[in-house]
Order: sequence, then C-alpha cells, then structure tokens
Amino acid sequence: MKAKSVVKDFPIVCVGGSAGGLDAYIRLLQHLPNDMGVAIVIVNHLRTVATLLHEILPRYTDMPVELITERLDIQPNHVFIIPENRDLHILDDEFRLKPISKPRGWPDVITVFLHSLTSNWEGKLIAVIVSGYDGDGADALCGIKEAGGITIAQKPDTAAQPDMPKSAIASGCIDYILSPENIAKEIVRIANVNITKTKNKSAR
Repeated sequence: MKAKSVVKDFPIVCVGGSAGGLDAYIRLLQHLPNDMGVAIVIVNHLRTVATLLHEILPRYTDMPVELITERLDIQPNHVFIIPENRDLHILDDEFRLKPISKPRGWPDVITVFLHSLTSNWEGKLIAVIVSGYDGDGADALCGIKEAGGITIAQKPDTAAQPDMPKSAIASGCIDYILSPENIAKEIVRIANVNITKTKNKSAR
C-alpha cells in the first residue's frame, strides 16, 4: 500500500462535455496559466472511438496533458483526459477506471466522476459543464455545491451544442454562466483565493 505523507487538497476542476466540447476545451486552456495549482480533468463522452484529446490539447497549453491510466497519481498543474468507454473515479488521491456503467443511451460519465469527487477529494471542487448533447453532469451539480464547490455552465450561445449547459442551468445549482474565456478567468480567481487561504493556514 502506498504511504500517504501529505494530504492532497489542491482544487480539482472537472470539465465535462461531449459534442462541440473540443472548441470549449481549447478556448479554456488557452486562457489558463500553467502554474495556478489546480488539476484540470476533462471528462468527454466517447465509447468506441479512441480519444485524441491528449494528442490535440498540448498544442494549446503548457501544462502536461495526460491520458488517465489506472491508479495514476493526481497532480496540480496538469490536464488529465478520461479514456474512452470508462467511468472515472478518485480513491486515495489516485484515478481509478472502471467499465462504463451505462453502455447504452446517453453516457453519465460526468455525473459518476462528480459524485466520486464529492465523496473522495479533500480540496476545492469546481465543476464546469460545456458543449454537449443531453444532460450528463446536471444531476451531480447540487451535490458539488453542498460540498462547498463551485459550479459553472458554458453560456449556451457560445456552445456549439447547448443541450448540456442548458441542462446544467436547469438544475438550479449553477453559480456562473460564462463563455470559455471567462470560465478560465473564474478558475484563476478561485485558484488565487485557494493559494491565499493555504498561505494563511501555513502562517498560523
């Protein structure tokens, strides 16, 4: 068993999307610094076609972009990509992959991951829902808020496919409705607040 000498409590940003999500991911990453102390986890719907996001997105960010593998250690200042046809969980500060629990119909991989975050992560949670079909993620947003997290939906008129952001907004548990560029600004603001709080704790 791996020894845990330091509790990981940096923020995790889950960015959930599907159809049209690539445009949103690019616009978001282009406006995020590479040293803000958060982990970005992109949860994109793919069942049978292998994801290429870990090959495409490094062109738009200086942060390392990694395809998630079983028991991969979660690190700040990294972008992590869910592989196709898997549910994603967190346990003991590591990613865990399981066979997709909903093999037919609209996937719910974003909802599954957000529920895992609320149960198993000590740090700040930020849930971002961007372009995509259906409403994956919406059912977990109130739980994110109850856990003290922040919820953000892409402004529908900036999304290639607005169904998913609209479903998130309809949940009644969205804090901000923003363009991808302004989502990036809000993530930076939250990260700066978290750094200030951490420094204050250390000074006591």
